[in-house]
Amino acid sequence: GTTVEAIADRYIEEYYKDASALGVKPADVHPRATKHIGEIIGLIKKLEAKGLAYPAGDGDVYFDTQAYRSNYGKLIGQNLDDLESGARIEVDDIKRHPMDFALRKAQKPGEPAWDSPWGQGRPGWHIECSAMSNRYLGHTIDIHCGGSDLCFPHHENEIAQSEAANGCTFVNYWVHNGFINVDNKKMSKSLGNFFTVREIAEE
Repeated sequence: GTTVEAIADRYIEEYYKDASALGVKPADVHPRATKHIGEIIGLIKKLEAKGLAYPAGDGDVYFDTQAYRSNYGKLIGQNLDDLESGARIEVDDIKRHPMDFALRKAQKPGEPAWDSPWGQGRPGWHIECSAMSNRYLGHTIDIHCGGSDLCFPHHENEIAQSEAANGCTFVNYWVHNGFINVDNKKMSKSLGNFFTVREIAEE
């Protein structure tokens, strides 16, 4: 009974409260993917023009890993063939290759969507990061951080689409943090062994 924007605003404000309580200074910009649809579309069109992206189905657009196979997998030190051997292929998959990833998804009933050359749809998970990074930090950034669970596929896909589009190194140094363990088990909601920032701060 509420809007996507209202939910996003609520949790963004909650994040700011927790970050402030921990003494984290605000960044110069806090970009939102929904405010950068133009940049996202521009990056997808750039990849399409280079023959590295293709439309599929009723408005999806995928990154063509086969066309970029010599460089795909370099962050995690695996080649495309090794990665493919561990992939599960759906019978009705519209991708050309199992490792191809979505740059854009066509709208499904009830989903938020934006206009694009491929119809109504939304950005893929990976493309929005590259588009906003390009906009505010340039084509090459010095340090990129994140959880170790993001190495593949998220960061690998960020590298592929950014370097394929811009023809230069995307990130000079990657810094990945490990997981927090509680009683020798990974902290997670499913195990019920997690603490919120506010609970920790109160203690």
